[in-house]
Amino acid sequence: MNNARKDNKGNSVGAVTPQTLHFDIPLVFRSGAVLECYDLVYETYGTLNADKSNAVLVCHALNASHHVAGWYADAPDNIGWWDNMIGPGKPLDTNRFFVIGINNLGGCFGSTGPASIDPRTGKPYGSTFPVITVEDWVAAQARLADHLGIRRFAAVMGGSLGAMQALQWSIAHPERVANAIVVAAAPKLSAQNIAFNEVARQAITTDPDFHGGDYYAHGVIPRRGLRLARMIGHITYLSDDAMMEKFGRTLQSGKVNYHFDVDFEVESYLRHQGDKFAEYFDANTYLLITRALDYFDPALHAGGDLSQALAAAQAKFLVVSFTSDWRFSPERSREIVKALLDNRRDVSYAEIDAPHGHDAFLLEDARYHALVRSWFDNVHAAL
Repeated sequence: MNNARKDNKGNSVGAVTPQTLHFDIPLVFRSGAVLECYDLVYETYGTLNADKSNAVLVCHALNASHHVAGWYADAPDNIGWWDNMIGPGKPLDTNRFFVIGINNLGGCFGSTGPASIDPRTGKPYGSTFPVITVEDWVAAQARLADHLGIRRFAAVMGGSLGAMQALQWSIAHPERVANAIVVAAAPKLSAQNIAFNEVARQAITTDPDFHGGDYYAHGVIPRRGLRLARMIGHITYLSDDAMMEKFGRTLQSGKVNYHFDVDFEVESYLRHQGDKFAEYFDANTYLLITRALDYFDPALHAGGDLSQALAAAQAKFLVVSFTSDWRFSPERSREIVKALLDNRRDVSYAEIDAPHGHDAFLLEDARYHALVRSWFDNVHAAL
C-alpha cells in the first residue's frame, strides 16, 4: 500500500469487492429487443439501515463503472471514480448512507455487454447486442434495487450521463426517489453534442480492425479508432482556459521540430489518454453508450414539452452546473430547473464558478462539495 493510500485510509471506504447479480427474467429494451438473461456487477458502501431507507444510487457516466469509491486489495491504485465525493465523512457520507454503484448493461466492466458470451450462440454478442437507452438502464437498476429490498431511494445521484439516469429515475419511478441530484446535465443533447459523438463513433467504425463490431473473433481491437474517440472526448470535457492553464503552448523539447509527430505537450497528453483508454475500454460499449446519450430526450414522449415530461416527478431536486462547462452548459441545467418549477416541484439550483469545464463534476471543488454535503445532511435528517 502506497503512502497516499495510507494517508487517505481514515476517510475512505477502503478495500472493496464487486458483486455480480444474475437475472433470468427477460428484459425488453425500448427498441423492442429482448435480453433473455443478463448479469449486473455492482458495489456497495456503508450499511443499509433496518427499514432500508438510507440507500443512495450513484449512476455512472460514459467511461466509468460500478467502482465508485475505495480501491481493490489486489489493485490499490484502482481508486473509485468518485472517491473524493463518497466515503466516511465525505459529502456523501457512508457512515450515514448505503451507497450503490452499478455497471450498466452494455458495459465492459462485468455487466452483460457486447463482449459477453451470448448463450444462444456461444460467441460474444458483438454487433448483435441491442442498442440500449437510459430508460433501459434505469429498468435494469430498478430490478437490482428490488433484489436488495430497496423500495425507495433516499437519493439517486449522478453527473453528466449519470445525471440523465437520475432524471429518468424521477420520471419512471417517482414514488421510489426521495431526492434526485442532477449534476452537469442536459435534458437532451444539442446537435453539436450529437455531432461530437458521431465523429467519435466514425473513428471506431471505420477502423480496419472493427470488423463490423465482431472484432473479438479476429483477436484484434479497433485501437486506432478508440484512441481517436477518446482524444475527441477529452477535448470536449475540458474548457479552453483549463487546457491553456494546464498545457499552454509548451513544446515537448523546448523548440519547434518541424514535423507531424508530437511537438506540443497538449498533443502528448491527448495521445497518452487515447492509448490508455484503448487498453481497457470496449469499442462496442463506446458506441452503445454514446448512442444512449444521443437518444435521451424525455420531452420527446410528451410532445416536446419538458415540463409535461417532468410532471410525474415527486422528488426534491438539487441541480448543479459549472460556468465553464460548454458541453453541458448552465443554460441546459436551467431548462431542467424551469420545467421542475413549472410543476411547482421542490428544486434547488447552484451554478458553480469553476474553470475546469465538464470534468468539474468529478473534481474536488470546496464550494461544490460543501453544497452536496449540506444537501445530504438534510436528506439524512429527513430519514
